[in-house]
Amino acid sequence: MRSSTHKLRFGVHVPGHPRTFLQQRTYSSHPPNARLNLPVDYSNHSLLHHSSSSLQHHPHFPKTSSSTRLNLFQAINSALTHSLRTDDRVLLLGEDVAFGGVFRCSMNLATEFGLERVFNTPLSEQGIVGFAIGCAAQGMKPIAEIQFADYVYPAFDQLVNEAAKWRFREGGTGGNVGGLVVRMPCGGVGHGAIYHSQSPESLFTHIPGLRVVMPRSPAQAKGLLLAAVACNDPVIFMEPKVLYRAAVEQVPTEAYELPLSQAEVVKEGKDLTIISYGHPLYTCSSAIAAAEKDFDISVELIDLRSLYPWDRETVLSSVRKTGRAVVVHESMLNAGVGAEVAATIQEGAFLALEAPVQRVSGWSTHMGLVYERFTIPDVTRVYDAIKKSIEF
Repeated sequence: MRSSTHKLRFGVHVPGHPRTFLQQRTYSSHPPNARLNLPVDYSNHSLLHHSSSSLQHHPHFPKTSSSTRLNLFQAINSALTHSLRTDDRVLLLGEDVAFGGVFRCSMNLATEFGLERVFNTPLSEQGIVGFAIGCAAQGMKPIAEIQFADYVYPAFDQLVNEAAKWRFREGGTGGNVGGLVVRMPCGGVGHGAIYHSQSPESLFTHIPGLRVVMPRSPAQAKGLLLAAVACNDPVIFMEPKVLYRAAVEQVPTEAYELPLSQAEVVKEGKDLTIISYGHPLYTCSSAIAAAEKDFDISVELIDLRSLYPWDRETVLSSVRKTGRAVVVHESMLNAGVGAEVAATIQEGAFLALEAPVQRVSGWSTHMGLVYERFTIPDVTRVYDAIKKSIEF
């Protein structure tokens, strides 16, 4: 590996083939002259609040608060700061959190609140979550960070067999581990490969006793995280890491909570409903813009926000109105969140359907470094699903 002629990468000499060269392409990127699969322009995206005045129209944002432009990791930091500052029971623990964390979400918190409340842990996800469960059982409000969602599996037993069952097991004693929040960055970034690109949310949505939340933007992240800390149930809080720096918007300075288990209709429409959450909402928005222009239709877009328990009634009401549904998520197709949503629509809105429910998701395969963009949903796949539903 000391010279370029021995490296196995694109654009260099291939050993054994003296006149063979591969075209330079470090990892998958947007094709030239594309009409649909274009980079997301977050600077003026309709899913983000680009002015303080637009915050006033949201029913759950404080009406009199000033606001600040924050990206997603700064909004997370704002929520963590408020929680630590206003409640001495709140703790923050995880790998490297005292140094600010890999994605800088905990910057300056150890300096302000001390290493007794913001502290690093050994490299043991099972230990991190097990310790946090014990703290919550004793009345503390621990916020545990798993450095990447890909690494949460050693802690799965603690979450499923301890945290999720605690209230059930305690019966009438009132014992619970409410206040426990387990944060983890998730999803693809374009070059994370098999151990830094996973979206394991559906594994947790199968478990009664856990809440699963994924925000789409900085303002949503702050309000949902504060609600998670205040919640009397353990919460899995999943943060789309591709948005940490990309998504920037006005965020209320004051503290506020957004309701858990309540979806949000972010765009109204009458001909088709798209249900999604997290980063794919931006993909859906691009597909909707193209489809509405090409097919002269109106598409409704719903952000689930809470993946379990999820807001069935908002989804069913929308599908009964539009008669068509497409569910989009980045995680794999098999046994994904989309399967549950599609089955619920079939049970609760079957007679209103004009076409089968479509699912657009990550393919049921592991994330390859070079082919990440071909694995997760893109604008073309969502556009094709809309077209198929409309033309059925």
